[in-house]
This record gives sequence, structure tokens and C-alpha cells, in this order.
Amino acid sequence: MNKGHYRYLFGPVPSRRLGRSLGVDLTPFKTCSFDCIFCQLGRTTNKTVKREEYVPVSEVIEELDEWLKTNDSADYITLSGSGEPTLNSQFGRIIEFARNVTTIPVALLTNASLLSDPEVRAQAAQANVVKVSLSAWDQFSFEHINRPHSDIEFKRLIEGQWLFRKEFKGELWMEVFLVWGTNTTTKDVSRIAELVKAIGPDKVQLNTSVRPPCEEFAYAVPEDQMGALAKLFDPPAEIIAEYSSDSSAKVRANEADILDMLKRRPCTLDQICRVFGLHKNEASKYLGKLLRMKKIRHQEKDRNAYYVAVKA
Repeated sequence: MNKGHYRYLFGPVPSRRLGRSLGVDLTPFKTCSFDCIFCQLGRTTNKTVKREEYVPVSEVIEELDEWLKTNDSADYITLSGSGEPTLNSQFGRIIEFARNVTTIPVALLTNASLLSDPEVRAQAAQANVVKVSLSAWDQFSFEHINRPHSDIEFKRLIEGQWLFRKEFKGELWMEVFLVWGTNTTTKDVSRIAELVKAIGPDKVQLNTSVRPPCEEFAYAVPEDQMGALAKLFDPPAEIIAEYSSDSSAKVRANEADILDMLKRRPCTLDQICRVFGLHKNEASKYLGKLLRMKKIRHQEKDRNAYYVAVKA
């Protein structure tokens, strides 16, 4: 297997919360239990709660073993990617393998929709860090913001997170994703903060739509407003939304290469990923920063979203 030509691994990707994060993708693209209005990967095409081995875990482990033998380094091995990783019925095997062969900590990024299942909790508990998500305060707001599978109830989502907190010995982080004008009044955020406090995560992190979301109405919360909303949590939440561009040389190079191509011709997200060999998570990160710097813009054509360089 050639170094860098992996089917299920991507990165390491520079991450504000995880440093250099090696991504592990365990589901086909947009196979998820949610269809969040703010998702940077677009709308969910396979909304499901069915757990199965969506990608062969033995092949994922083979790739991870090969990657570790190259002496590359990462701050975390992160189960995330194109959908909900806990939908893969064997995701625990990958955590177990990584914990046995490397000292690099393992992080699981999950929407927590399946944590009401004892088997899912047991597999997830093998990770060093588990990041769960909460953006709503009741069933109505949950359905509007996260657009979950019809079998998922908000009450069970909260119960699953609460039970996992009681059982999990590692670090539990909670991301609260805020959409301007949707779940950002003081009353709404205070309701979310009450639920967060009852669950008791080790860290609370506020995020917003700084990357291109799947729905145009999923506006980012202004940076100054995020600071005020963070104080509604006890203790105050950490703001992880990356409003400013990463200064690392690799990120600057990737942004510059993408911008140079967009100056020549408009491209979709898929086209950018194919040209540069990037995972969609990586590409959306760079596009989000170029959009915020007003170096590129969206353009709709034939029902597709293209990215176009802005003329100086």
C-alpha cells in the first residue's frame, strides 16, 4: 500500500481541538442518523439507525497498521469522517487495535444518537476521548436543527449521554453547535446549558457554521456574540469555531493551491477533492477559510454548488 493512498484514512488534518488529527472514515458518504442543517458535508443521503459493517473493519485496521509503520505522527487518531461512526457495528475493534499498538490517543466524534444502546456505549468507552454533540433543548428544536431519523427521540438522546457519562472513564467533550437566529437566544442557550450541566462533560465547546453549511439559512454566529453565549455555561464554554485562518505552512499551501485552481475555473467540492486527493472534511475546512477571507464565493449552476475565485 503506497503511503498517502488510503481509502479509509485521511489527514492528519490540523484541528483546533485535536491538533494534528488522523481521520478514520467508517461509513459511506453521508450515511448518518441525523441530517443537520449546518453539516459542511451536505445533506444526508442515507438517513438510518441500522448498525452494520458499512466498510470492512479488517481493511481499515490494515491501513492504520500501515500508516503507523511509516513513522508519521499525529496528536489523535480520530473516528469521524463522512457520517456517524457508531453506525459501523465494528467500530470498537478499531479503537481496541489502536490502543494496543500505539500510544497516540483515540478520539471518537459522535452525534450520540446511538448511546442509548449498551453495546455502543461499551465500544465507545474504549476511546481516550469521546466528543458528543448537543444543539437542541427539546424534541421540536431537535427535529428542526438535527433532522434526526424518525426512530430517535430527544429524551433518549439525553439519557444515552447521561448513561455514558456515568460509565466512561476517559474524557467526555461536548460540542454545542449554534446557528444564528435558530438556537441562539439567551433563553434557548440557557436551556441547552442546563442539560449540559446535568450530563457533566469534562469540556464544553461552542461551534458555529464557519464552514459552508448544507442549508444557506444556517448562518454563523458573529464572533462577539459567541463570547457572550459561552458565559451562559457553567463553567464557561470554550469557543472552538475557527474564525481566523490557520497560520501553519501546510494549511496556507493547500488554501493557495485551491485558490489558484478556482482562479482558472469554478469547481464543486467533489471536483476539488478529486484534484487534490482531499477528504471532504479537509476540503471544506479550507473552503470555509477562503470564504471568510472573501477570496472565493458560492455560485449555483445546474443545481450544483460551485466555488469561484473573487477577482481582486
